[in-house]
Amino acid sequence: MLRRLSLALVSALALAGCVSINYAGLPPGTFSGRVFVMWVGEGRSSGDGNFLFVPDPNQPLIFRRRNPGSPGAVIQPGMMYTDGGSIPRIAQVFRGLSPWGYAPAYMIHDWLFVARHCIVDGKDDGRFGDVRNVDFRNSAEILGEAIQALVASNQVKRNDVAASAITSAVGSPIARNQWDAHGECEDPITRISPADLAQVKAALPGVSETRLRRSFNLAPEIPRVAPGRPAKIIATVDFGSAR
Repeated sequence: MLRRLSLALVSALALAGCVSINYAGLPPGTFSGRVFVMWVGEGRSSGDGNFLFVPDPNQPLIFRRRNPGSPGAVIQPGMMYTDGGSIPRIAQVFRGLSPWGYAPAYMIHDWLFVARHCIVDGKDDGRFGDVRNVDFRNSAEILGEAIQALVASNQVKRNDVAASAITSAVGSPIARNQWDAHGECEDPITRISPADLAQVKAALPGVSETRLRRSFNLAPEIPRVAPGRPAKIIATVDFGSAR
């Protein structure tokens, strides 16, 4: 989703005020657990490289909305590829629009789009059950609430300009078209290469093969994760245990 956010973000910056999501009025949710952003190699096309969002197998990342009755009240995203450099460099002049500044919030939002695409294609499974009732507006609000949570927990500095622009971008017509797209279901686990999985395992010493498979929902048909050089951890965000 982040590469799709690029075009939408430019549009939102150019057309400020045209999107109805009010970031300032969104309540902060809460994060718990820990997430790594890992570099696993050169990018396959343009960009800074190939990256993975990796929840800590011992303390998986979980986001909770303030209202427990809200759609997507509890979200636990899985491991997935991302391209953190996709925030346009022209937009990075705005304080707060760095590629990884809001990484945990991006991960939650990306997971919603992954789930949505598989649900509309009829290929969803139990991993997406908790977000089945999330609609497009909810998805934009959840990202805003996740950014508010990062501010409230002092993980990032408050920057309403950047946060409002990002929240508006994911609520734009461009993002809506992507939300409703068919034929885009890509299982975030099975498309991760065994070589990249090996790098992840090497970067997480002490995590058993069993825990790795259970934590990342690796299917039995995926080959055993062979030893490999460790992925480079470029960012770690730790929220501690659930409160």
